[in-house]
Amino acid sequence: MKRFIFVIIFILSVVVSYIIWDNSPEYLRQGGPLLVLGLTCLFLVFTFTVERAIVLTRAGGRGGVSQFMRNIKTTVQEGQMEKAIETCKKQGGCLGNVVGAGLERYRATRAANESDKDVMEETKRTIEEATALESPILERNLNALSTIASIATMLGLLGTTIGMIRSFHAMGQAGAPDAIQLAIGISEALVNTALGLTTAIIGIVLYNYFAARVDNFLSAIEETSFEVLDLLRQTKGS
Repeated sequence: MKRFIFVIIFILSVVVSYIIWDNSPEYLRQGGPLLVLGLTCLFLVFTFTVERAIVLTRAGGRGGVSQFMRNIKTTVQEGQMEKAIETCKKQGGCLGNVVGAGLERYRATRAANESDKDVMEETKRTIEEATALESPILERNLNALSTIASIATMLGLLGTTIGMIRSFHAMGQAGAPDAIQLAIGISEALVNTALGLTTAIIGIVLYNYFAARVDNFLSAIEETSFEVLDLLRQTKGS
């Protein structure tokens, strides 16, 4: 996500959060202005969730990854380089980009009559470079999602602390405690705690889910690349 887009989304989230807080029932408004920041964190979690879901769906490419892996192994084993490269282009995902880059380099170096050792080294290097380019795309904004979850927890605790301070101040009044201020303080503490923990739980669960998907992508890329290189060596040697 580009920086200026993030800034726009952040500003919109703050504005929408304030409008929601300003039009909420009284018991929610008693959570105080800090609730606006809590709602902003919640909206940002949803924003990054949608962005990651779109990116990782596109990274999977067209069709199933398992079917693509079977097709590419079959065509490489049969020595059909053109068909294999075309299959990678049609797949269009991260795995297809990495394997396709390696196969194109293999075809180019073979056509240049390079030695077998140089051909395989160039192919392996190209696959590693392509993997290094794809990895940041898969992992982008995951740290932001984790950070927002942590911030939401801290905001919830801060709201709890401020609410408790207000409550103890009301109880410390001379004579009878100020029941209204006591109730406001308790409400502020509980509402901020609930929102902060809810946002943190959602953020952590989604972070772990997306991190697991990225790990699966990278594992599939590594496994398929290794097998394709092994098949190319066998094809070359046959």
